[in-house]
Amino acid sequence: MPLGVPMPWMAGLWRTPPIYIASGAGAYFTDLDGNRYLDFNLCDLSMTVGYGNETVARAAAEQSRLGTHFLAPTEDAIAASEMLADRMGLPFWQYTLSASGSNTEVIRIARFMTKRPRIVIFGGHYHGHIEETLVREEDGRSVAETPGLSPGSAAHTTILPFNDLAALERTLAVGDVALVLTEPVMTNCNLVLPDPGFHQGVRELTRRFGSLLCIDEAHTFQFAYGGLSREWKLIPDFIVAGKGLGSGFAFAMYGMSEAIGHCVADNVDIDIGPRGIALGGTTYGSAFALAIAKAMLRDVLTAGAYARVNGLGAALADGLDRLFQARALPWTAFRCGPRSGYCLAPSLPRTGAEGNQSLDFDLIDTRRVYMANRGIWDAVSAAGPQASIAHSDDDIETYVRAAGDFLDRVL
Repeated sequence: MPLGVPMPWMAGLWRTPPIYIASGAGAYFTDLDGNRYLDFNLCDLSMTVGYGNETVARAAAEQSRLGTHFLAPTEDAIAASEMLADRMGLPFWQYTLSASGSNTEVIRIARFMTKRPRIVIFGGHYHGHIEETLVREEDGRSVAETPGLSPGSAAHTTILPFNDLAALERTLAVGDVALVLTEPVMTNCNLVLPDPGFHQGVRELTRRFGSLLCIDEAHTFQFAYGGLSREWKLIPDFIVAGKGLGSGFAFAMYGMSEAIGHCVADNVDIDIGPRGIALGGTTYGSAFALAIAKAMLRDVLTAGAYARVNGLGAALADGLDRLFQARALPWTAFRCGPRSGYCLAPSLPRTGAEGNQSLDFDLIDTRRVYMANRGIWDAVSAAGPQASIAHSDDDIETYVRAAGDFLDRVL
């Protein structure tokens, strides 16, 4: 395996030699040398239930005995879709293996329905490893962000500053934008919150100029019951959720308005015959994934669980702010639901560019190693520590205390 890992992020996200894991329980995991770590990275939000959650384990075991996949729907698919519709407000749902796959299908549907080529994303975004969104701005134009992408992959993607409605209006007025794809909060440059009225302005502009709107909640579904779309009463055409809903299993989903759901139903890509929209995958929507999705939505991701975890997140942010103030640091803590982090500026960023300026990667890497050597697994560099369902008040205090010790050592 290149760099000794089965998937490149296991090396690239840490920039230290990999550790090999033996087991996990609750908020902790243990490596093969017997070192135990209190986890605040949560597998980049794909393990927000903690390790060995009994409800998830029971659903996985039961469905494994019954059959993991049939390439045909099960009753759990109906139950999960009804719960998602009730919780998130969109009536039609489809299932994939990742949020990247969901965003790919959303873009295809939007282009089919609008007969337009272009998509709009916002600087600081992360919408998965797909060619249309692995894009950065350079000298006023969109270019491929990473090696190996097809020539021209960025040709139909426009990147705008988050919170800039005037720039969005100018872009949409041209009339070639099929889809505006945005997170409710920018989460890949730590956190960038929307200005008051920003999302309502995005919705009004997309409707005025005939573009569709997708809210990508792959991360932020973990921030509030029903995601931030429900919390903030947003009304998009699509919603994407992913990361196995925090269960650790590989599945994702996207919701659609009634009109879009009917369009998808009328334009299915069948095996032999007229070609429709290219949607789906052999292992998408499996019985196994839907059994876990139902268990997560019904029994784990309850309103009470979100309230408790958000309280832990507030305590984490409050603790970091106290550390900064006690050391006269001109910093502030990021905060949104269970997520916090270190903003190395006195005021929070409004754009992705400002969010990246608030990060110091050498400081982050040093902090991560310092914390790991003291039994705490900290977040990846572009994010921040996050509370999980498995965390306790004592776990939050443990993190804050270690963070204070780290600051005292490096300042």
